[in-house]
Amino acid sequence: MIAADAAQEPAVPASTASGDPAPQVTLHPAATTDAGEIAAVIRAAFGARPRLGPPPSGLSETAESVAAKLAAGGGFVAVTDRIVGVVLVRRTGPVARLERVCVLPAHQHHGLAAAMVRESALQLAAAGVARIEAGVRPEYPGLLAWWLDNDFERIGERDGLILVARAAPQHVAVPDAGAMRALGERIAVHLRPGDVLIESGELGAGKTTLTQGIGAGLHVDRPVISPTFVLSRVHPSLVGGPALVHVDAYRLGSWDELLDLDLDQTLADSVTVVEWGTGIAEPLAADRLEIDIRRDDPATDERQVFLTGVGPRWDGVTL
Repeated sequence: MIAADAAQEPAVPASTASGDPAPQVTLHPAATTDAGEIAAVIRAAFGARPRLGPPPSGLSETAESVAAKLAAGGGFVAVTDRIVGVVLVRRTGPVARLERVCVLPAHQHHGLAAAMVRESALQLAAAGVARIEAGVRPEYPGLLAWWLDNDFERIGERDGLILVARAAPQHVAVPDAGAMRALGERIAVHLRPGDVLIESGELGAGKTTLTQGIGAGLHVDRPVISPTFVLSRVHPSLVGGPALVHVDAYRLGSWDELLDLDLDQTLADSVTVVEWGTGIAEPLAADRLEIDIRRDDPATDERQVFLTGVGPRWDGVTL
């Protein structure tokens, strides 16, 4: 069972294929009282897929069958003024299986399913999950490609399904600013030239504080401060290591605007940290470290930090 307090009901960003903003949604734990509406979303999503024989079991989901799945494992729902997306979860020890990742047809192609999977992974990591899996019918090659595009790897086959999996994000509870800087120093131990780190989190979450710790761990020159107005600062190493390139993408609206900073000139020889880079900076590197910082209670200094290594570069790296 997924504990209800593992989720913070965060906003799930999404955008259309044209880049226009999609309706804002929130993700929160599914309740058994939602079972009927969840079943309707699942049936609608499966009904919009190409017809197969035998018909997929999702077409026959009912309020009762969904309620049983929620009682056994849990799940999440994406909500606007109603439930528009769902992820059901079956957990065995440290492994969570994502099932019924479904979005209403009218809300598809907005990036919502990918956002739901990413957010579910963070919340499952906070609940102690170490590995996330999913199964895909071989008759849906496009769906398999979608999972692979979302950083899952094909690991085998079971019960007529292609299995895909990825490590869950690493979760660190950070009690105060000093601990955030210390975390940055611990991360710096693992960094090498060419590494790209993308930081996300609300204003005041601690992105710059974490970057200060990274800068200290890399032994770079000059104090690390937010580059909000200059957009990018380069901090040379004092010990012959990689420089720190510190970027603030808050005022940038696209990949093209990020390209204008000429980061390609320093990328290979430096460690590049991009604050507010989610949704913009990913093309900088196929292998990257994504860092999401959450504040549970605005009245306290405690933060929840989620570290997601993307690509073979981060396989087996414990941060």
